[in-house]
Amino acid sequence: MAKLGFLGLGIMGYPMARNLRRKGHELWVWSHTRAKAERLASEEGAVACGSPKEVAAQVECVFVCVGDTEMSRGVILGPGGVIEGAEAGLVVVDCSTISPLVSAEINRQLEAKGVEMLDAPVTGSKAGAESGTLTFMVGGKREIFERVRPYLEAMGTQFFYCGGPGMGLRVKVVQNLIQANILQAFNEGMVLAVKAGVDPNLLLEVINNTGARSNLVAAKGPNVLRRDFSTHFSTKWMYKDLGLALELAAHVRVPIPGTALTHQIFQAALAKGWSEEDYSSTIKVLEEIAGVVVQG
Repeated sequence: MAKLGFLGLGIMGYPMARNLRRKGHELWVWSHTRAKAERLASEEGAVACGSPKEVAAQVECVFVCVGDTEMSRGVILGPGGVIEGAEAGLVVVDCSTISPLVSAEINRQLEAKGVEMLDAPVTGSKAGAESGTLTFMVGGKREIFERVRPYLEAMGTQFFYCGGPGMGLRVKVVQNLIQANILQAFNEGMVLAVKAGVDPNLLLEVINNTGARSNLVAAKGPNVLRRDFSTHFSTKWMYKDLGLALELAAHVRVPIPGTALTHQIFQAALAKGWSEEDYSSTIKVLEEIAGVVVQG
């Protein structure tokens, strides 16, 4: 069994770290919220640490799962960060969804110290993290990916090697762009249908049995009709990911006008105070404008 570290014990990170421990790996953990690390130590036998530096000094591979680009940069390169405790040969696997451009720069700084890095963002939401069925999109050196793959298999079931540094993140950002725009199309269609007098239960059944079907709509649609916006993936994090897509598009000079509009709808949801709800709650923006509620 390996000596592993895990940094970031939020809605995704905590069950991911727990699955590593339950596969028998020794585990050193850190979180901005100290109580989360202490809880994992108490419940699963992990070792709670006071800093990312402390974790990095104990392990051969450290996983990172934090909320945004600046958090990731700080945890890895900042004061008390991984780079201060790392020895040559350490592998950093960043499972956060952050800027591909910044991730490539973090990789260069780690490489200068002899530390390997993979960007390995995940999809599968809270349920996938808990069940160990996440999908990983991996960028970096293929031989490093193959070395850490047994650890990834404790947390996921599908693994896509996407290319060099930052390429896993580029794939993840585009995947989330498509996902958010599918949801936006669903939101528009359901609000229009209800305003026009269509039974939303009937419409959802039609969608799920025609060419408009998607796994996303099949999963989110019933929750919307129940008005259940409990968080599987929050509005604020999908908003952040759409911003990353816009940043990447500007970098490579590709217009993505539909995504820009979806980003603004998500921004409106944040302004209404729905940032912590599931991102399916963005339907409420259009409902308020139209003066209807999509409810089964």
